[in-house]
Amino acid sequence: MADLKSSRQADSGLSEKKQQEMLLKERRANNAWHKLRRNKSAMVGLVLILFVILMAIFGPFFMSKDPAGMDFMNMYAKPGTPGFPLGADGTGRDILTRLIYGARVSILVAVGGMAVGAVIGILIGLVSGYCGGGVDAVLMRIMDGMSAFPFVLLALMLMTVLGQGMNNVILAIGIASVPGYARMTRGQVLVVKNEEYIKAVKALGGSSSRILFRHVLPNVVSELIVYATLNVASAILTEASLSFLGMGITPPQVSWGSILKEGQDCLQTAGHVATFSGICILITVLGFNLLGDGIRDVLDPKMKK
Repeated sequence: MADLKSSRQADSGLSEKKQQEMLLKERRANNAWHKLRRNKSAMVGLVLILFVILMAIFGPFFMSKDPAGMDFMNMYAKPGTPGFPLGADGTGRDILTRLIYGARVSILVAVGGMAVGAVIGILIGLVSGYCGGGVDAVLMRIMDGMSAFPFVLLALMLMTVLGQGMNNVILAIGIASVPGYARMTRGQVLVVKNEEYIKAVKALGGSSSRILFRHVLPNVVSELIVYATLNVASAILTEASLSFLGMGITPPQVSWGSILKEGQDCLQTAGHVATFSGICILITVLGFNLLGDGIRDVLDPKMKK
């Protein structure tokens, strides 16, 4: 009897261990990162983004040429020319070197603009959605006025006022993206603020700032992460558009948009000048869009197939 009892206890102990292992595996499988890993398009997007970021960070350490260095003996050198793997522009500057240095500026401007827009827009959306009434009406009418202008046009108007330069480009893109963040945050707050746990915190005497930043914001952040990821792609296109129009990055700094602008006058004779910068923009925007779609599928249960 004692042996039978001990064997049953051993079997129950093993079954409990198996159950715990199964629970751990299930939790890992339902983890956001593991779900994202199963999304092939999101992984492709992540690889593309990591490639561009690593190129921007470490690429300049392996380049011996100056991105502004001119070589008039090799003007419009074709791709594959010795010393110019991707060719040269109209003043003999190495396109590969300029693309690598331009990646730093383009990514920094896009992420910086996204951060500025997110901070300002999320704060406006939180206050507007939580307070309601007159505060909500005034803030949303201001956002409506800004939304009346197309994104690129509003950024272009701001650049006209602020002037050229990387910091002003970041500020212009950030301000232009504020209405999108504000409206999305407000919509999520209007839903969350009526939940029972918010009412319970209010009944316990929680302050408005504590409710907003400790209880409301964490429950709306998933939608904002998706929007911010997609907004980086829009910011890259906007920076390229501003630089292409001559209102963005100024020399000696270089961005993909400024390289694209330099190649517009020689598309038929030296199309490679604009082609490679356009490919870099395409790859980066595609990467952020694929990753953003994948994150949305993971974080939004309504999007599950």
